[in-house]
Amino acid sequence: MTLIKLESGRSILIDMNIRQSGDGIRDVSADLRRRLDTDETGRPYVDAVLLTHPDQDHCRGLIEHFHLGPLADYKQPKSGELAKIVIREMWSSPIVFRRTPKDQTLCKDADAWRKEARRRVNLYKANRKFAAGDRIQVMGEDRDGKTDDIAEIVVKAGKTITSIDGNTDTAFRGRLLAPKGQGTDEEEERRSKNHSSVIVRFSVANGEKLHACRFLSGGDAMVGIWERIWADHSADTNTINYHLMQAPHHCSWHSLSYDSWGDLGEKAKVSPDARKALGQALSGAYIVATSKPIKNDKDDPPCIRAKREYEAILSSVNGVFLNTSLHGGEDDPVPMEFDVNATGPKLRAVVKQAATSARSLLRTSTAATIPPAGIGFPPRPVTPVKPAGFA
Repeated sequence: MTLIKLESGRSILIDMNIRQSGDGIRDVSADLRRRLDTDETGRPYVDAVLLTHPDQDHCRGLIEHFHLGPLADYKQPKSGELAKIVIREMWSSPIVFRRTPKDQTLCKDADAWRKEARRRVNLYKANRKFAAGDRIQVMGEDRDGKTDDIAEIVVKAGKTITSIDGNTDTAFRGRLLAPKGQGTDEEEERRSKNHSSVIVRFSVANGEKLHACRFLSGGDAMVGIWERIWADHSADTNTINYHLMQAPHHCSWHSLSYDSWGDLGEKAKVSPDARKALGQALSGAYIVATSKPIKNDKDDPPCIRAKREYEAILSSVNGVFLNTSLHGGEDDPVPMEFDVNATGPKLRAVVKQAATSARSLLRTSTAATIPPAGIGFPPRPVTPVKPAGFA
């Protein structure tokens, strides 16, 4: 789960993994809610939610914590209940809501996302406009022209996201790198097995500097997808370079290689093109592994060999590799947060605080009158050894 707060005041949430707190599990719902605004009726909201792919550890908590359905049906919470979070605009791959991959069953939260996305798309088809709380942008074209009839709300691969909830926002840009959506059944099946994700290279502004922070978000995209991204963007790496990258698939080796780390160990070979795609780090860049602590063992994900590859990438640019599970201490990690200033993202110093604190931890480094701008990751996410999103 990643929250981006823009200088405009708008927010973008990438995925979610909200578990029941207690017994060493942090209350990330409370962490998230403290950073969200409320509307005139007191409803907490996110301006846009991007689901990169429908694995359970990327959409867990959707039904419990978010309002689904028409905004007119929103139910105010009873005493002791948490208010549902309004999703003003969904950002979804067409593959998620148009069809389910062969021999795979969506988990309940993923199925709920698919149904809500379909509801919003069908409303647009019927009315050619959106009411409040019904907006959706489709990330990528579907094959065989299946999204041609909603072209106005489709962002094609290689194009740029410029609006949030129907409003152009100059505080960010998002270049869509995948899914590309044009392929044979065989190619699509391969992408499905490799957990093809929505991949976006965000630019987060600081004042008049639009590209103050370039943030690469790749979900659980696997090696074949990164090879294709390199083939598409090698001629102009400005479209894929970054100051901050979330290591794909919780620092999995399979974002860098077709070989099994568990079976081959050090004999496993890196894909040169995938590494190039993931290696476009700018000076002083950060790579963040949202995973359990990475050990020198055969686990994957997270994988020690992937960590070493990322550290090698960063060594030439004086960058830093980070692990969310260790931020603030392995016994009691805290959300990892970056301020965006004119010279790039800066990791915020750890401040231990009570869970009831209302202090916002996302700020800009410029004048205090400018709304917050920053990027935050929760601590200690679930990192399954194998995909968890399909029952």
